[in-house]
Amino acid sequence: MKLARWTHEGRDAYGVIEDGRAYGVSAGFAARHPDLADALADVAALFTDAMSGAGVAVDGIDWRLPVAPTARIICVGINYPKRYPLDPAQGRPENIILFAKLDGTLVPHGAHLQMPGGEAAQSFDYEGEIGVVIGRAADRVSVAQAMDHVAGYTALNDGSVRAWQKHSVHAGKNFARSGGCGPWIATADEVPDPDALRLVTRLNGEVVQDTLARAMFYGMAQVISYISHMMPLRPGDLIATGSPEGTGGSRTPPRFLVRGDVVEVEVEGVATVTTPVG
Repeated sequence: MKLARWTHEGRDAYGVIEDGRAYGVSAGFAARHPDLADALADVAALFTDAMSGAGVAVDGIDWRLPVAPTARIICVGINYPKRYPLDPAQGRPENIILFAKLDGTLVPHGAHLQMPGGEAAQSFDYEGEIGVVIGRAADRVSVAQAMDHVAGYTALNDGSVRAWQKHSVHAGKNFARSGGCGPWIATADEVPDPDALRLVTRLNGEVVQDTLARAMFYGMAQVISYISHMMPLRPGDLIATGSPEGTGGSRTPPRFLVRGDVVEVEVEGVATVTTPVG
């Protein structure tokens, strides 16, 4: 099933997306579970409650991020074989590399990315990634146990300002409204083999990134286990699993984002998030 958060006629809602309609949970269910993250541990009850209503056409809703502002967004760096932003190319890192994105760095499906100001605009890049959403608290879990804590998957563009990454990874990754995520979370039962997920990024309709999840240096279970030994993961937390070769900075000549571009990140069979560059 597809789980999402949206706004309709001025009211925030969350629930199920099915057959082009958005089915919001009832007021009683929302009182017990104020946000989607609060209901991820029992998606069967969420589905039953949401589908008892009439729903509204998705054409009439405004998407919100599938994860709440309170969610931690934890990203994996250098998790695929690639040259850029390293030259020469680096092999598998000795350890998993992590950084975080702050609230306000991601926009929902259909919303415009914000061009950075000044010189930063000259190295604004896209990075398509598979997003993993935690459904059950994970505290020091083993690799074998890790995937039992996954609620589902989404699509994510980890927008980056390359010149500022030279200042610090944090700086380059946290420009306001620089990336996108959504439009929904496809629940884990819809993905029998996460390693077989195909990630495709398109820039103005042209395929610029195309890979399978199994090409990652560190798989999803390893990443979840690793993070959970550093800090307990909470329902709704989002893990961005890394971006493969094909970003704008890796092209010859480099092709960074400009106003009017449209970035689409598709996780095949899961979700496609589309973000025009404003």
